[in-house]
Amino acid sequence: MRFLLLGSSALLSGLWPMEASSQQADPKATIGATRGAAEDGLQLEAIDVQGPGALNAGTGPVNGYVAKDTTTGSRTATPIIQIPQSVSVIGREEMTDRDVQKVDEALRYTPGVFTQPFGYDSDTDWLYIRGFDATQTGMFLDNMQLYSYAFGGFTIDPFLLERVEVLRGASSALYGSSNPGGIVNMVSRRPTGERIRYVEGAISADPNGQGAFDIGDRIDPDGKWSYRILGKIKGGDTQVDYAEQFRGLIAPMVSFRPDDVTDLTLYANYQYDDLKHTNGFFPYVGSVVPAPFGRISRDFFYSEPDSDTLKAHQTMAGYEFETEVFDGVKLSSNTRYAHLNKSEYGPYLYGYYDPATGFGGLMEPVSPDYLLNRLNFSESSVVNTVTSDNNATVEFATGPVAHTLLAGIDYKFYQIDQSQAVGSAPPISPINPVYTNSLPDLWAPYVDETIDMNQIGGYLQDQMRFGGGWITTLNGRYDYVWINRDDHTAADIDYSGRRGAFSGRAGLGYEFSNGLVPYVSAASFFNPQIGTDASGQALPPQTGEQYEIGLKWSPSFVDALFTVALFDLTRRNMVQSVAPLYIPQTIGETRSRGVEFEANANITKDLKLVGAFTAYDLQIRNDADAALIGNQPYLVPEVMASLWLDYTIGDGDLKGLGFGAGVRYVGASYADNENTLSVPAATVFDAAVRYDRDNWGVALNVNNVFDEDYVAGCQTALSCGYGQGRSAILKAHFTW
Repeated sequence: MRFLLLGSSALLSGLWPMEASSQQADPKATIGATRGAAEDGLQLEAIDVQGPGALNAGTGPVNGYVAKDTTTGSRTATPIIQIPQSVSVIGREEMTDRDVQKVDEALRYTPGVFTQPFGYDSDTDWLYIRGFDATQTGMFLDNMQLYSYAFGGFTIDPFLLERVEVLRGASSALYGSSNPGGIVNMVSRRPTGERIRYVEGAISADPNGQGAFDIGDRIDPDGKWSYRILGKIKGGDTQVDYAEQFRGLIAPMVSFRPDDVTDLTLYANYQYDDLKHTNGFFPYVGSVVPAPFGRISRDFFYSEPDSDTLKAHQTMAGYEFETEVFDGVKLSSNTRYAHLNKSEYGPYLYGYYDPATGFGGLMEPVSPDYLLNRLNFSESSVVNTVTSDNNATVEFATGPVAHTLLAGIDYKFYQIDQSQAVGSAPPISPINPVYTNSLPDLWAPYVDETIDMNQIGGYLQDQMRFGGGWITTLNGRYDYVWINRDDHTAADIDYSGRRGAFSGRAGLGYEFSNGLVPYVSAASFFNPQIGTDASGQALPPQTGEQYEIGLKWSPSFVDALFTVALFDLTRRNMVQSVAPLYIPQTIGETRSRGVEFEANANITKDLKLVGAFTAYDLQIRNDADAALIGNQPYLVPEVMASLWLDYTIGDGDLKGLGFGAGVRYVGASYADNENTLSVPAATVFDAAVRYDRDNWGVALNVNNVFDEDYVAGCQTALSCGYGQGRSAILKAHFTW
């Protein structure tokens, strides 16, 4: 979706004011561990976890729906209950059971995450965490940021992933600049040293077909060298008329493991997307509430079938290296280069058309034709980015205190060479659309620039255990960011910005012998902003802090993890275009308070559960329009809840027959910051049935079973998006 806002504020601020903007675990990745005896002498059952000292611990396959360890939230392999912030992990098995097709779909059952706020979008994973947009600055791949600006964003196909993980809340002390509400860390599949032979084929009701393979094995008899290659091809129709899509990807990788404490992995991937745009930009009247002609159809295509296009070539290559040089001393080095060449063209909607003036942007339709206004649009983006993270982990003791000390330096370079242009387009009828496939020439580009952003940061973390159960985590980090803009338009507005920022986090918890861990934490964040203020100076970064108190429980009598958290999070220095001249100023402030609950359980080996509940108090604390202070920001609901149950028959003639059922509730939200236009709540049901036997299986997944017709969200009264309608996918797989 070419949604507003991905850096187009130079044009759009003049139109409306808004914020700028079968799995096999590696046996070396598991170690035996026992929870210590309680003070009363009770000895608990031994459990297997991916402990902090294990190779690739915290990144491998998840057991069912319950992950016990992660690197997200600490950069070291750490039990989730010991991390002083909320962390969620969606593993490969859960993604397969729900047949996740996009990363944002993977997080539909995760607390604190509002996914697909504009409905299904074929080219972007839209995510809001704790009320704040994580789409551009909150996406990470293998603990390194996949930063994006304007339309220069990368998309990762979930077939490539082992896990999708969420760290909620301020995370700059670990990762540097990032979204204040939290981050999504996508963890890639890697060679395991074991034989993998997997192929699948699927077809959806659109129709849309796909095929994929996952092949891996040892290269040498000793298993020191191993490889893995994943590939996928997908194409066909979507739920929107004329909006076809195609994707092809290939991802080869090779690992060298000369011993149990050293791992070097070299990887690359290439992805090509060719599609037409879907959904979005519908006016409030005609989508949320009826217009005189009724409601605009959910499958309405507002562009031009023969000319609308989006093409993207995406390439990544890098290495991951870690080794334990001495007992308790580990070195890690990871570097990735990514390149994106993307272009798109076609009209989008901007309110209703006024035949009397020849202009659009109206909230209400004008009879008798009720035409929708359109603007033509084109953009091209070439992105080159390099990220590198190098650190050392040292385990030692000072008296009664056990330390895991992490020290590192990371570097990020992001360059985008982009242009954007608009032009006029004939209005279109929402009732009986007529496509001309002939559009006037675009006007001169309003954006034509090259932007370079560099960030270098040094970080330090000390995870301390003492006193039988106390856990203290201290983080400190300093970042230096410099941004340069070379403007190629006639305005020739170049600028250069230099900023340094310190971020910190402190957490304290206590691990009881029954698996309960209450904790408290405080953290600060910063997030650089590209652009200049009214005086031509570089914009200051967004800043703020979060306070969190919570309880995590990993009981001994069932394989489960339960978490509940209360938090208070504030974001400052939000850019606003201030009327009447729409001059950018960093005066916006928003506070997010709330409670989140999550349950992940392998109740038995055949019955699994995930559940989530979120309740927010989102409030505008400062704004250019004083009348908005105290209101709820548009788009994001304040209440969300979900539950997914999955059962597989484990014995008898029906062994391998499985069922899944889920319900998702998204509460009401607003389409405007004045809080006068409400978007109703919606409840959606999902279901799955499958049969797995020996080396083959079939599965049918249906999302939005009852085809609930609803608006997912609105960002202003002229930009609403329908939630995804009923979708059905029939898939078969085979292993050998």
